[in-house]
Amino acid sequence: MRVSVLGLGYVGCVSSACLAEMGHSVVGLDVNPKKLEPIRKGESPIVEPGLDELIKRSVEEGRLTATEDYEDAVMRTEVSLVCVGTPSQKDGRPNLDYTRRVCKQIAEVIKGKDEFHTVVFRSTIPPGTVETELVPILERESGKKAGERFGVCFNPEFLREASAVQDFYHPPKIVIGELASGSRAGDVLAALYEPIDAPLVRTDMKAAEMVKYADNCFHAIKVCFANEIGNLCQALGVPDSHEVMRIFCLDTQLNLSPYYLKPGFAFGGSCLPKDLRAIVRMSHETGVETPVLRAAMPSNRLQIDRAIELIRRTGKRKVGVLGMSFKAGTDDLRESPIIQVVSTLIGKGYELSIYDRNISWEALLGSNLGFLEHELPYAERLKADTIDEVLERSDVLVVANAADEFKGVPGKMRPDQILIDLVRIVDDPAAVNGQYVGLSW
Repeated sequence: MRVSVLGLGYVGCVSSACLAEMGHSVVGLDVNPKKLEPIRKGESPIVEPGLDELIKRSVEEGRLTATEDYEDAVMRTEVSLVCVGTPSQKDGRPNLDYTRRVCKQIAEVIKGKDEFHTVVFRSTIPPGTVETELVPILERESGKKAGERFGVCFNPEFLREASAVQDFYHPPKIVIGELASGSRAGDVLAALYEPIDAPLVRTDMKAAEMVKYADNCFHAIKVCFANEIGNLCQALGVPDSHEVMRIFCLDTQLNLSPYYLKPGFAFGGSCLPKDLRAIVRMSHETGVETPVLRAAMPSNRLQIDRAIELIRRTGKRKVGVLGMSFKAGTDDLRESPIIQVVSTLIGKGYELSIYDRNISWEALLGSNLGFLEHELPYAERLKADTIDEVLERSDVLVVANAADEFKGVPGKMRPDQILIDLVRIVDDPAAVNGQYVGLSW
């Protein structure tokens, strides 16, 4: 393909060289001559292992050129990758001035271009930016409609400095955000990356924009988590924190896996809250600061508060709760987050009906019974014997764990009922007879 790469910073330079090496005809554009001159000489303007060789070969063989002329770059290519920087402003918001400016420059060229042109944003930008800010600029300045005379995609990059060339050819995933599913622009971009063996995900624009933030924030949290564990190890006399984390990383079922990484309700149970409190207490006693670990319990409480607020917003007072144990398939009520929700609602005068087939109220024993008597002494009065009984009594239904028997609830609801889904028991809100409210989706 004929590709222009607009912005020859780190991402743009690596993208230009790697695409040219794949056989594409690439024009790199930048307004800074200090970035253009090295490329024209077959040299890399940045330090990155393997990049010099790629640029030298591609320039010598005529697959890679560099220019400061937007009209030249865009007019003679079919795809433009926008790779300009989005640095932080003083208030933390990304500076989108360079991105907006490039949009205007592209639009001025495609205004007089007959060929369909695909504009691909690679710069990290907040969700919604492409649709609410960048597409309007392109349409206004070009006089053309997105999806008809030109196409737009968002394609986040996953490059690490010092291994960027390897990362380009072996990415963990290729993500294409589209204005419409199966768009022509998405087809063009998928074809551009076709030789690269990696999972290809075509999704909506906002999801693609958000993925890069989710990735980088998770990476940052992982670094901080490992450092806090290491600092505690040293303070507690554990001889080798690297050994602790080596063993930790052997667990690919829970620790290094997709498990726990879906938005949902708060955590509970007998282990997570107890052990978090213990490790935070150890940090206090040893004088080691652990802000990431300390933040987990308050963050968990915010999800409980969110559920209460969603119920309050309905304006209805009769609430049915489906599921009381902290997860499906168990009768463990210890620190179950829904108990905190129910306790708050009772205190505010709501009428509650509760159903959980795994909870035998008469047979509760030990710490399970003690926790319920302490947190919710009147729970037995609120119990219902069947799901249908809860449906009959309630205006609002709250699904609090993912038991299979709750999957049929949306189809049994009355049109005037509201379902508040804390665990995503419903994938298709259209299948709900009444109104559907997801916790964070």
